[in-house]
Amino acid sequence: MTASSTINRCSWCTDDPLYIQYHDEEWGVPCHDDQKLFEFLILEGAQAGLSWITILKRREGFRKAFAQFVVKEVAKFSDDDIERLLQDEGIIRNRLKVSSAITNARAFIKVQKEFGSFDEYIWSFVGDEPIRNQWQSMSDVPVTTPESDAMSKDLKKRGFKFVGSTICYAYMQAMGMVDDHLVSCLSYQS
Repeated sequence: MTASSTINRCSWCTDDPLYIQYHDEEWGVPCHDDQKLFEFLILEGAQAGLSWITILKRREGFRKAFAQFVVKEVAKFSDDDIERLLQDEGIIRNRLKVSSAITNARAFIKVQKEFGSFDEYIWSFVGDEPIRNQWQSMSDVPVTTPESDAMSKDLKKRGFKFVGSTICYAYMQAMGMVDDHLVSCLSYQS
């Protein structure tokens, strides 16, 4: 029996050290940093149709490929950059996802200008306070909520791509806007 298997974590968290670190240190922790909010917007979109561990294992590759997620740099990417990125084995090489990262960077900057920060905008969907759920099992956890529906609709209206309600809900969980740690989990905050 490994040390991690004696600790109660959410059942989606495997024994992979990357997953354990992500679960214990990031998932469900409120984030108000625009650069990290941008990073996860791109990573969640890249994850569509794939497992999250696939993205975590390529996270450093994404950081290198996407200018450490400096939004103003990504917004300047050109068609040549898209072609370069499609050759980069360190990321998910899907043309629509790569293009959407650049589109989303440009839309992200517009939101920052309108609201003062992306943080100010995105947290408004949860009334500026994390939603703390009390789930007993992973089967209780929804894949979408009225809040993620509203977020998705508004992001799409603003020109963002790969921001369906399911992706938005996963983003809300990752950024701590929603705390969906199971009540039996070591990370659960009562």
